[in-house]
Amino acid sequence: MHSNKLDFEKLNNVRDLGGIKTEAGLEIKKGKLIRSGHLYDASEEDKRRLSELAGLLVDFRSDMEKNEKPDPEIQGAGYIHMPIIDELTAGITREKNADKALMKLVFESDKAMQYMIATYQGFVTGEMAIKQYRKFLELLCVEREKAVLWHCTAGKDRAGFGTIILLKALGVSDSDIMDDYLYTNECLAKDIELLTDMIVKKVGSDSPDMREAIGLLFGARKEYVQGLIEKTNECYGGFDAFLENIIGLDDAMKNELRKIYLG
Repeated sequence: MHSNKLDFEKLNNVRDLGGIKTEAGLEIKKGKLIRSGHLYDASEEDKRRLSELAGLLVDFRSDMEKNEKPDPEIQGAGYIHMPIIDELTAGITREKNADKALMKLVFESDKAMQYMIATYQGFVTGEMAIKQYRKFLELLCVEREKAVLWHCTAGKDRAGFGTIILLKALGVSDSDIMDDYLYTNECLAKDIELLTDMIVKKVGSDSPDMREAIGLLFGARKEYVQGLIEKTNECYGGFDAFLENIIGLDDAMKNELRKIYLG
């Protein structure tokens, strides 16, 4: 079971978590929790629709990404910038300043895989990431009339892990959490195809391994989440222990989140 993709003119990865069921048989309320990629390309109609849906936008991108492609102003919606990683560890994004880093990885799929696993492991070991994900959950413990929408650039890594934490807090099964994470590949399929063609043209060469590397950099893979979980086993004694002892997801916070978002 996965989130429901919402139709927008220019935005391809906006998804309502409403309808996903927990292991206890409860259901996430619709129109309350929305994950997304960046909003910079939103059309006027998209902005109008976002104003109807969202009461708060949470931007996980770095300062550089935010400044290069700022969120549009959405009428009636608040905005909080909550960067998950700093500029020095920002890794691969779709922004022009990341071209040099990107070009080093597109030629070898094994290095691309290793890079992405390390990026995800940074979500559970980086001091800044841990602090911001804790703030994100605290932010969600306030009931609002409209949805909270959180996003990064593609909506798969930083926003994806934020979603994993939230679904875990709400009591969704690990298999459904993974289904929602991997559903990102379907939502971003056209974007990844366009990016692949653009990069192939830019570097002037093409190969199956190169296309695989690009897919690894811009897609969602089970190995990334598995690598992250292995890191929590190594550092904290498991993913549940990481959530409780490091993120601060105690019973009181779980109960509050479930009271607000489950029906």
